[in-house]
Formats: sequence, structure tokens, C-alpha cells
Amino acid sequence: MQVSNVNLPITITGRHVSVTEAMRKHAVKKVEGLSLDYPKIIEAKVILNIEKDRHKAGIILFCANHIVIEADTSTADMYASIDETVQKIARRMRKYKTRMLKSHRPRNREDIHQIPEEIYSAELPETEGEEPVPSYVHKEKYRVRPLFTDEAIMDLEMSERQFIVFTHARTQKLSVLYRREDGDYGMISPDSAR
Repeated sequence: MQVSNVNLPITITGRHVSVTEAMRKHAVKKVEGLSLDYPKIIEAKVILNIEKDRHKAGIILFCANHIVIEADTSTADMYASIDETVQKIARRMRKYKTRMLKSHRPRNREDIHQIPEEIYSAELPETEGEEPVPSYVHKEKYRVRPLFTDEAIMDLEMSERQFIVFTHARTQKLSVLYRREDGDYGMISPDSAR
């Protein structure tokens, strides 16, 4: 897992203060040190401001899934303001992650279904009449949950899997959402016309 941002575009702006190279390096180091677990940061803006004797630092993060996280802090020292603002941002990022994980917990245990997996061996039968014998290569329990399509897409984005099997919450039918090679998503749903 990646724990620091690589090539993150960070814009540092000073209002009523000239931003020194030390301030810039400190702010960039702190923002790049934010965890990438969730939500993924796309762009960051740091605004440094001095109002009378108060040093104010504000950070705006533009993240994936249209999430914008903002925080600002005023102290007597600019470096302390930057540190406290980064701590606030980290708490808010954890809050988004916790909220997302809570919304995707299973409601009850009746949703767990066992999907048997059968894989045929790679060897071809020697005679035409001989049927290949299925052999298990990997078996795991897979929890099928009721989800809407946008929830299934978010769940797939958060995991490393290539597909997700779920019960569509609106139609109550089993569906499969998968990643396509072009980066888009495809969905397989059963046809009810028979």
C-alpha cells in the first residue's frame, strides 16, 4: 500500500505574507505525508495568511469521488498552524473512510451465499468420450450483499478485485459488476424475459 503521495500537485498561496522557502517545504512535506488509504487525494491547496498577530493556515484537498475536505487553524506560529491543520485534515479523512465502511457493512447474515467454484484441469481428454474431471484450485466464501449500482462501483474502487457480485437493491436480482480493460465498468444482469 502506498503511504505517501507521489507527484501530488500542491499549490501554496500567501495572503498578507511572503511565503518563504522553509514554509513552502514544511507545508509540502506535511501535505504529502497524508495517508492515501481513503479518500485518494487528487490536488491540494494551502493558503497561508497573517491577520494582525494570528498566523492562519488553511488546507483544501480535492479528492476522488468528488470529495472536498477543508480545514484551517489560527495560532501565534505559522508552522504550528500548518501542523494543526494537517491533523484536522487527517481526522476528517479518517471520518470519511469510517463513514464509507459503516455504510457498506452487511445488514444481516442471511445475505451470505456459498458460490461453488469448479475449474477444469488444463489437460485435454485422451479420447472423445472421456469427460474432464473438475478440480478445485481455489475456494473462498463470498458475501453477496444488496447494493445499488453506485455503491457497487464504490465498493469495487476500494478493493483490488476485478469484479463484484451483488444483489441489485432496486430489482432484487443477482448482478455482476466488473472492470473493463478501457477503465470503465461493465455490469451483467439476468434477463427476466423467458
